[in-house]
Amino acid sequence: MRIGFRPLVAGDLPLLYEWLQREHVHLWWTDRETYDEVVHHYLPQIEGSKPTDPYLILLDDRPGGFIQTYRVSDYPEYRELVAVEDGVAGVDLLIGEPELTGRGIGSEALDRFVRDVVFSDPEIHACIADPDADNLASLGAFEKAGFRVVRRFVDPEDHDRLHALLRLDR
Repeated sequence: MRIGFRPLVAGDLPLLYEWLQREHVHLWWTDRETYDEVVHHYLPQIEGSKPTDPYLILLDDRPGGFIQTYRVSDYPEYRELVAVEDGVAGVDLLIGEPELTGRGIGSEALDRFVRDVVFSDPEIHACIADPDADNLASLGAFEKAGFRVVRRFVDPEDHDRLHALLRLDR
């Protein structure tokens, strides 16, 4: 299966909303309950007025998931929470179709995305992620892609849940 990426466009928002409602995704991505909330959150990113770059994960040129990246320094409260230096990007992803989970697609997508997209910026020297500490599938995908857990922290933005901070240096 060939993995690629393309920037998210407004026409993809119904699909992203559908994925966010799927049980295997909604368990970990709980903050966008309605379609209007999805549009309100992601449309500014698509239009470039918010400093996060959203993409679709393409599997043989068909949408199979979502991935995004951002400079941690563009989000000062988050940067303080995770305590990282300048030159660090963040990444988040989800696999939208349940039948595609558990097949190594997430880790391969992470590996390629970080290498080809995130680290294509010469100012970025590290990439972090912060999945829920109970999300073993996500932790495994990040670790398989070369990320290592550097610490755990409580995220007040996520109902005070424990998260694992993972990091990959260039």
